Amino acid sequence: MAFENILGQEPAVQTLRHALESGRVHHAYRFEGPEGVGKELCALEFAKELVCGFEVPAEVTRRRIETFADEEPRVPQHPDVVFVQRGLYGKLVGSGEATGISVEQIRRVVLTRAGYPPHEGRALVFIVRDADELTLSAANALLKTLEEPSASTHFILLTSRPRRLLDTILSRTLAVRFGPLPDAIVAEILTRNGSDPGIAALAGGSAARALRLADEQLVQSRQRFVEQTLDAVAAPDLVPALALAESRPPDRSELRDCLEYLASRFVDEVRRYVAVAPQRARREAACHQVVMNALADLERNAQPALVIETMVLRLRAT
Repeated sequence: MAFENILGQEPAVQTLRHALESGRVHHAYRFEGPEGVGKELCALEFAKELVCGFEVPAEVTRRRIETFADEEPRVPQHPDVVFVQRGLYGKLVGSGEATGISVEQIRRVVLTRAGYPPHEGRALVFIVRDADELTLSAANALLKTLEEPSASTHFILLTSRPRRLLDTILSRTLAVRFGPLPDAIVAEILTRNGSDPGIAALAGGSAARALRLADEQLVQSRQRFVEQTLDAVAAPDLVPALALAESRPPDRSELRDCLEYLASRFVDEVRRYVAVAPQRARREAACHQVVMNALADLERNAQPALVIETMVLRLRAT
């Protein structure tokens, strides 16, 4: 049965099943909800049904849709499911996507492809990861195609921050909402992956976050980030700060985890000193606020290196 591997998102699944069964599939959907709750997995399941047909057994084709290339760009092996994401096509569009999906990617990956029928299947499906990272020029370039695609072309925009999308994008896409996963489901996913299910309570309903929290290599990376940050704050000059900015985790989600881990460290220090050294506790609280501001800047799509440099400068001044 379609969508049987989508856990904890029954309302979203029911909406999509109804659209497929009724034959009234919208040309552009917006899957919105927290990070790591199944939006992309559900988009791939939806793409399988659109490309293969709801009643047609086509296991080989379905496996090609869910199987990603081993080499860059890591995209589905089926030519009728096309991913769009900041930095995904570095060799094709160059290195100008530090802060968002560029208009060049939209032109070369979407617009040049959307004008043609599907290669093999019944539909052509574009899946846009982190659609809120579309630059203004990229969003505007996408608008007309998004509004009037061919009958066999569909768009699925994935976002955890729908308010950052242009109103014109919002008005041209049909929202399907995904909620945080219950802890029991997150724990089940952790168990399947051989990880401690007790981490589920710390993940805020996100399976992706739970798996990152359980990854020993990422745990060490977060600890190393905290140590390097504190060293940069205490250093006599800004050389360690610049080095930290350069060596930061390349993935925004990992960097967000590192900053949240650093923020929790300052919270622990506040608790440690609040009764015995109130002045020290106030300083640790101020440092915590600096890190929270850095997280907010990262969410506003500021350049990661600049976020780190600014944060260290502010921590040094606190």
